[in-house]
Amino acid sequence: MNDDSHDETPGADSVALDPWGSSTISDYRSLFEEFGIEAFEDVLESVPAPHYLMRRAIIFGHRDYRRVLDAMREDEPFAALSGFMPTGDPHIGHKMVFDEIIWHQQQGADAYGLIADLEAHAARGLSWDEIDEHAEDYLLSLLALGFDADEGTLYRQSTNRELQDLAFELGADANLSEFEAIYGFDGETDVSHVQSVVTQMADILYPQLEEPKPTVIPVGPDQDPHMRLARDLAERTRFFKMTEAFASFELGDDERPLVARAHDARGEYAEDPDTPRCEEAAEWLRSADADVLDAYDDSTVESAIEKLENGGMEPLRPRLRFFDRRATDEAFDALVDAIDGEKRVFEGHVDVFEMDRETAEDLAVAVEVDHGGYGFVPPSSIYHRFMTGLTGGKMSSSIPASHISLLDDPGEGYDKVKAATTGGRETAEKQRELGGEADDCPVYELYAYLLAGDDDGLAEEVYSECVGGERLCGGCKEQAAELMEEFLADHQEKREEAREVLDDLDVELDSARAR
Repeated sequence: MNDDSHDETPGADSVALDPWGSSTISDYRSLFEEFGIEAFEDVLESVPAPHYLMRRAIIFGHRDYRRVLDAMREDEPFAALSGFMPTGDPHIGHKMVFDEIIWHQQQGADAYGLIADLEAHAARGLSWDEIDEHAEDYLLSLLALGFDADEGTLYRQSTNRELQDLAFELGADANLSEFEAIYGFDGETDVSHVQSVVTQMADILYPQLEEPKPTVIPVGPDQDPHMRLARDLAERTRFFKMTEAFASFELGDDERPLVARAHDARGEYAEDPDTPRCEEAAEWLRSADADVLDAYDDSTVESAIEKLENGGMEPLRPRLRFFDRRATDEAFDALVDAIDGEKRVFEGHVDVFEMDRETAEDLAVAVEVDHGGYGFVPPSSIYHRFMTGLTGGKMSSSIPASHISLLDDPGEGYDKVKAATTGGRETAEKQRELGGEADDCPVYELYAYLLAGDDDGLAEEVYSECVGGERLCGGCKEQAAELMEEFLADHQEKREEAREVLDDLDVELDSARAR
């Protein structure tokens, strides 16, 4: 369901993204421009057998998900991971994330589910006894919903030594000033909280320890700060940085598109278009029309022209440039040796002229891994809308009235739905005349996010009947309450079956830290 009327969810108006806050995000589309999140609808047609959360625009955005889709379609390795902070019972809002991990596993992903117990202890102050109480419940629900434990990986942060070692290494590439800028940490922030963030970065990159591969992390938009930092750290650990270049001098990221534009126009100004000269390109830019330069600020234009003028008669010629960021001498030499075709080797970088970018990136990763590096692929993410709590606002484990726990007695789930806030009018007469406000209705969301399951027809029917005035809130809540009761009864039966599976897994349910 791709109706634009579903673009807003009630909640706070701010688009500040706080991984430990409780605000909802009222204007999801503002995230596209402000934080570089792309609309999921742009890639939906490329998704094989998309999940209903994708079809209904509940998954509304992504960052670099095309990389994952390419691997999915081409039957190449990829991974999916999410973590669960055991601050309370798993609830129907968590089911979205469980479903996203399970769906990716069914599409061929190496799937990972983790208990973020270090974060729960450091950021939320939960005792280890409290954490242990809830950790098992999250794992049981994940297994009951279809996670294949034989093919996937489950772990706790506190008992995974490989993860902690990776976090230590990543910590060497992070600094407190950026934590202050990203998370608002200050002199009062305890060190364990800072350490828990680095551990989350290690979680995000953990699926790539054995081999680099595209990895998707399903999150709410409030978790995007973690994703941006993880992508930065993945790049910082790489042996080589690759950029496009046009001459021996280096261009800034803002200058490169302008010089590319000048190279594309070489037929207009170069004495020999096959060998345009830097100074010719500089002269063309100085006299270029406004439509060429309007997209760039004056300082960018001037600095690019100055560099081209200093290049003189050097040919303006596109090439890829590998910078030695942190490679050993042996790794840099191996990269140079592995490059076929024309190349120019300088102190600290090498230029190649006959290689496309994808081939070059694959080569750099292969050399890095062969010489002891990680070769991390920047992790991708998909973003889902928050479920509105049954009483309005964000659904939260720490607010019992706002959610339906996956552990609730089915009868209690029935009662909670019957008592939920709706988007109905003040009277039945007004409802029939004006229609209901399904877009502001927590009960409608129950259908769209959960109760309709894979049946798009049911979700569409509830919506259209509501806004058309045919459906009244009493009957709608009764139907939803019955479906919720059935879902909880079925889920809890499957949870009991999953206990045997969990007992056979190598997951420590009782923390050695508890006392």
